[in-house]
Amino acid sequence: MTKEFFKVLDVGQVLALAPSFARLPAEDIPLTEATGRVLALDVVADADLPGFARSTVDGYAVQAASTFGAAEASPAFFQVVGSIAMGESPAFSIAAGQAARIATGGMLPPGADSVVMLEHADALDEATIEVLRSVAPGQHVITAGEDFEKSAVIALGGRRLRPQDTGVLAAFGRTRVRVTRRPVVGIISTGDEVVSAEAAPGPGQIRDVNSYTLAGLVAESGAVPLAFGIVKDNFAALHAACARVLDRCDMLLVSGGSSVGVRDFTVEVIAAFPGSEILVHGIAISPGKPTILARVLGKPFWGLPGHVVSAMVVFTRIVRPFLRHIAGVFDPLSQDTRIPARLNRNVASAQGRTDFVRVRLVRGEDGIWAEPILGKSGLLNTVIKADGVIEIDKNVEGLDKGAEVEVMLF
Repeated sequence: MTKEFFKVLDVGQVLALAPSFARLPAEDIPLTEATGRVLALDVVADADLPGFARSTVDGYAVQAASTFGAAEASPAFFQVVGSIAMGESPAFSIAAGQAARIATGGMLPPGADSVVMLEHADALDEATIEVLRSVAPGQHVITAGEDFEKSAVIALGGRRLRPQDTGVLAAFGRTRVRVTRRPVVGIISTGDEVVSAEAAPGPGQIRDVNSYTLAGLVAESGAVPLAFGIVKDNFAALHAACARVLDRCDMLLVSGGSSVGVRDFTVEVIAAFPGSEILVHGIAISPGKPTILARVLGKPFWGLPGHVVSAMVVFTRIVRPFLRHIAGVFDPLSQDTRIPARLNRNVASAQGRTDFVRVRLVRGEDGIWAEPILGKSGLLNTVIKADGVIEIDKNVEGLDKGAEVEVMLF
């Protein structure tokens, strides 16, 4: 490969490639394991929820029309004809001027269309109450199907299930759900200078930081990370390692070896796989320009920069949407957590590329401010201090103090 191949694409062009990769197959899992998983298909209600009208307060079930005009100075009187326990179906009905004791969640008897709160009624004896305030039809009542009607979509496919989603599915008796299989992401660190975290670095050597950082980012994205260790700058060794990863995983992240250099073998390794296709070799961003995306054996193969800051930025802005896509998320770009803030100082940038600036969120009396954390892409302390990054468009030449920004959280 020659250096002429190194032609950058902008962020939008790269993200537009995500749909070209196949989504993973679906699987059925217990509802107890479903939180955080991506629902494969819409789930439709097979019945009304609730299936009956029920009270939202403790009080008396009545016909609302019988309470009209009631006030403390001129109460309305009602005959108590029964009491409704939780979980039972009333065996009687309510007529005008009649009431039934009912607890929160209790089923309204036929004829009743509202509930008078307990504190708005006084018991005169066992069979008579006076109502001190009128109610409207439907007041303090959830009607049958008011929460979800039969045939309504109760959970959208292509979205991660939240605890409240699994609760709704349980309300409809769905104890198993169909979700997209969780992606398995293989991670390789490369470089003669990289040693394991437990090793004592010798002269010119550094410990492997990227395997741990990328594994954490993958796990936070809802996927399963598999670290395959460190591979030295050797074509045969890297090719063999990549073959092992691609055999077991749905995506491969190789950190280091993505820049243009005589000892970088990532491009050559990709080309050695039959039918491989390099889609991206360089992105117009800073940090993270020397990034590779290829399709190898139908799977996304990423060559990420060796500097951990660059690798984090590329993963957060570029790789994560691809990961969400193959995980079944229908709108992967909508899932990023962004916090609105204002810059607390001027920030310079270069036109023609998208700049990502690390920032720390600072809460002031007048709102949330983004404080730039400036430093080289190889400095670990900058990502420790930062809460996320702001994105400066390639057509913008810097941002002024006070500019409104969105912070993409790490």
